[in-house]
Amino acid sequence: MADIKPSVAPKATSSVQPARSSNSISWIAPLTCIILGYVIWRFVLGADSNFTNPDKNGGFWPDHHGPKGAFVKMYEGGILVPLLIGAFLTVVTFVIERFLTVQKAAGTGNITEFIRKVQFHLANKDLDKAVAECDKQKGSVGNVMKCGLHKYKEMIHAEGITTEQKIIVIQKEIEEATALELPMLEKNLVFLSTIASVATLLGLLGTVMGMIRSFSKLADSGGGEAAQQLSQGISEALFNTALGIGTSAIAIIMYNIFTTRIDGVTFGIDESGFTLTQSFAANYK
Repeated sequence: MADIKPSVAPKATSSVQPARSSNSISWIAPLTCIILGYVIWRFVLGADSNFTNPDKNGGFWPDHHGPKGAFVKMYEGGILVPLLIGAFLTVVTFVIERFLTVQKAAGTGNITEFIRKVQFHLANKDLDKAVAECDKQKGSVGNVMKCGLHKYKEMIHAEGITTEQKIIVIQKEIEEATALELPMLEKNLVFLSTIASVATLLGLLGTVMGMIRSFSKLADSGGGEAAQQLSQGISEALFNTALGIGTSAIAIIMYNIFTTRIDGVTFGIDESGFTLTQSFAANYK
């Protein structure tokens, strides 16, 4: 009688469905924030009523003098101030967007407790309750675990392949589900990391440009008036540095917070995959 080799089971259709979500915010938000930054600089800080000697002709960059308040002095920091305000607004926008996304990805309840409950149900071979726990979790870990559980259940009744091959199929399903979840978690973080570096450089550039203007005025005049203009110019120029460093600090802090939380979710996803494969190997030898 001829030897019958175990045939590899036909590839099952993956239960993982790609999420269809546009990332239009990645280019709309920065552009909108820069425009809004100019509007704030030109029409809020640069309003005629904020200066004792306003430039009535207006235009793109009115030459106002005599700011009435300390905050209004930011206007005289130069044309880079709108970019810095726009960078700050962009950071705020992506912080809110990432917070909502990561909060949703983390799901409800403690991830470690969720995995422990799933392990308990798998040990009792109660897959329906394990899937129910995934529905309650409502996060990335629950989504990956649920996809793995569907394949887990399918492999229990699969014939013609070994336990090791079944485990490989489950692992592949988990990897596919993970590959769809991780990009959603890490999306747009690059804006925070980029602004963290660029904002500081823009602030320093604005300060240098302000200092150049200040010393140019000093060279063109003399006496006590020149010293007053120099001190005023330095004060105005430093607003650029303050805006740049402040924006950069917020971006760095929030970037680190988000990456830490994402690492926690990623660890939970890895642990969920390990739980499924180890449980299948132990229960269905």
